[in-house]
Amino acid sequence: MGSYVQPIDETKGPKKGSTELNPPQISLVAGGTVVAAILAIYLLFTQEIGQTVLLILGLLLGYTLFHARFGFTSAFRRVVSVGNGQALRSHMLMLAVAVTLFAPILATGYTFFGGEAAGYVSPVGVSLVVGAFMFGIGMQLGGGCASGTLYAIGGGRSVMFITLLFFIVGATVGAAHLPFWTEELPSFEPISLATSTPLGYFGAWAVSILLFGFIAWITLRIEKKKNPPRMAALPTTKGWKRILRGSWPLFAAAIILAVLNALTLMTRGNPWGITSAFALWGSKAAAMFGVDVASWGYWSGANAEALQSSIFADSTTVLNFGVILGAFLASAAGGLFRFNKITGKNAAASVIGGLLMGYGARLAFGCNIGAYFGGIASFSLHGYIWGLLALAGTFLALYLRPLFGLSVPKPKDTFC
Repeated sequence: MGSYVQPIDETKGPKKGSTELNPPQISLVAGGTVVAAILAIYLLFTQEIGQTVLLILGLLLGYTLFHARFGFTSAFRRVVSVGNGQALRSHMLMLAVAVTLFAPILATGYTFFGGEAAGYVSPVGVSLVVGAFMFGIGMQLGGGCASGTLYAIGGGRSVMFITLLFFIVGATVGAAHLPFWTEELPSFEPISLATSTPLGYFGAWAVSILLFGFIAWITLRIEKKKNPPRMAALPTTKGWKRILRGSWPLFAAAIILAVLNALTLMTRGNPWGITSAFALWGSKAAAMFGVDVASWGYWSGANAEALQSSIFADSTTVLNFGVILGAFLASAAGGLFRFNKITGKNAAASVIGGLLMGYGARLAFGCNIGAYFGGIASFSLHGYIWGLLALAGTFLALYLRPLFGLSVPKPKDTFC
């Protein structure tokens, strides 16, 4: 007898069918492997070796995200709509492992290839509040967050190509407007629990662990009171094949993502990020059409070199390419890669969602990865504020999703 299976497409509810995976799509796996190998060789001969390492880390990130369907958008939606905190608890585990690994790295500044490791510690101000709230709305309309957009594209979810395109447009416009938000409106200096307070790294780590535990406990209390629908199963296989073909438990993916983020920090000197590359891609495209993007305040100072260099010299771009390829390989290995239907409503939601996420990410100094995951792992206060405001945006978006034919979990559902 079949059982409910959690779909790849978050815009639809669970479908009834077997939890068995399809046969691997060998030709797609072979093609994806060849593309990844060619890109790795190209980077090895044209860029610093760290770029090749980052491509490999990106591949592993994408593989992990897809095999666990590790979501940020869906996690926020489930807890806000029906009180299911299972996925949010996996976030807390991921963050607990991340701060444990980040603390000694940031305290010593150690990196593999020279330079000093630095976390994402960003200002707290109007731009953060507005940007994170916009992003929370956008990810619920766009069908996925920043990481979700990349791994959904790798899985063949057609409408996410629209989300990505307008994510790039929004990020580019946000880069153009950023000086207004950060210089003309109220903003406070960046606050690190480790270096801006007497706590130090050990004290900040201890406080963080206690907070993550408290949040996890709160979600359990909510579940006990609401008895929400549970998460649907993922199609999977058994034995050692599960490593290559999926699915992976959320807790396993949480630990792996934290380790990979720490390795990213030691490889390039900064944590994993996604959306700065979107602003770069969009700005380079705008420059091709005669827009004087070099005059924007965003592209002054340290960012100026990236605008003039190849996109393959940009570490965030390389990570993004790796995530897409990794998710593609994971989906093809599970026999799950397929394009799906685009409708007028979900296309419109993707346009709006992509614009809101792109613009919001620039204002908020990052997305669910750079601000929420990377910020909290770096002991930055802005990461916590980002999470709260994104949750608030999610709450509003639950009333907007049905207008575009997008589902919202209900307490009486069997699965969410």
